[in-house]
Amino acid sequence: MRPELPLSLGLLLAACAIPPSTALKQPAPPVADSFLAPQPDGPDDSAGPAGGVAATGIGYADFFPDARLKALIERGLARNRDLAVAVAQIAEARAQYRIQQSTRFPELDGSGNRIRSRTPAGGAIANPFISTSQTIGVSVPGFELDFWGRIRNLSRAARSRYLATAAGEQSARLTLIRSIAEQYWLVLESSERLALAEATVESRQEDVRIARLRLSAGVTSALDFRQAESLLTQAETDLASLRLSLARDRNLLTVLVGGPIEGELPPALPLAAQEPAQALAAGLPSALLEVRPDILAAEENLRAARADIRAARAAFFPSISLTGSLGYASTDLGDLFASERLAWSFGPSISLPIFDWGQRRGNLDLAVARQDIAVSTYEKTVQQAFREVADALAGRRHFADEVAAQQRSVDALGEIARLAQTRYREGVASYLEVLDAERSLFTAQQALLSLRRQELANLAGLYAALGGGLPTP
Repeated sequence: MRPELPLSLGLLLAACAIPPSTALKQPAPPVADSFLAPQPDGPDDSAGPAGGVAATGIGYADFFPDARLKALIERGLARNRDLAVAVAQIAEARAQYRIQQSTRFPELDGSGNRIRSRTPAGGAIANPFISTSQTIGVSVPGFELDFWGRIRNLSRAARSRYLATAAGEQSARLTLIRSIAEQYWLVLESSERLALAEATVESRQEDVRIARLRLSAGVTSALDFRQAESLLTQAETDLASLRLSLARDRNLLTVLVGGPIEGELPPALPLAAQEPAQALAAGLPSALLEVRPDILAAEENLRAARADIRAARAAFFPSISLTGSLGYASTDLGDLFASERLAWSFGPSISLPIFDWGQRRGNLDLAVARQDIAVSTYEKTVQQAFREVADALAGRRHFADEVAAQQRSVDALGEIARLAQTRYREGVASYLEVLDAERSLFTAQQALLSLRRQELANLAGLYAALGGGLPTP
């Protein structure tokens, strides 16, 4: 049999085992061409207000007006444990990429030894003797010649996963900034609601005192007195609940910041003064694909999955490796490096994949399935990002009107409560009218604080959704 026949047969069988290639195209974003559809009752707000700036051009220190909040965000970025894990994962992915990248180059090993041995007499050996041998050299272990790109694509996959991890860390950083801001505003809301409840309790304690005097003087009935007590009891209950809520909100903020706050912090601005001074422009929807860290991470994961497919396809081809060594060997140390002591060897080896009972096919199918998962994940991430921007734009469009309407409601209910108190003192109305008016006013005031906090959270959500939030240098 001719010696090249087995090699030719192996190559033929390997080529027959290679499945047909499939086109790998970038998936089209499954979203609309604009964040918001034009409104029948007004202009389209998708481009943002006039004079708005891109979120990516504003650092958090310039976006948030509250110096206390900026200090908390700075400490959170330095100490938050979840963010620390994300940073460590970058180092892990970078190391994995370096390990995989190193396999593209031959490994060079150096070795040297000196052996001294004694051979006893016996048989053909008349006298025992002692021998010494020295060797020194370098060698190249089995180095795969990457003709088909298997190792190259594995390296590309590792690099893409490293970049995806880095983008994931940026996404975690952005989410942390948003979470600290939202939790800080929740603490402010709870604090202001608590102050309102404390003032209400003091006011109603005074009402109860006056009602007791009026009852003793026979001016009012026991029913009015008990109603005043009921209103005070309700305010005290709300006060206790708000104190518990504030304690829990502060505890969560401490966790987000990464631990207790040491040192003095700047004074906090009231909730009504927290709105950022700079207006944000949404820009073109296509630009979002280039700035959102979570989208970039999903895109890199998709690239890694595609590189894995190419590597799995390359495994259907023969694997060719090269080994070699170069060195000196001698029984006399003095002439170890003499030219006649030089020894070398090298040679290629080939591994022909013929039958493996479906292992390579399974690896390819696995890589294709993971690519399908990566495509769906990418599309879902894009859809989620666009929805977040659209929701935040819609919130910016309507929250201001809702807050303004609620403020008018508070003003009206405050006037109703004042008139009810006057009518009650003049004996024109019963205390039940005062009870209903003050209860409605208290509820409206609490709702106004909640709406203001929600409006701020919506603006922070828009800022993060548009890719802003990276620390300023």
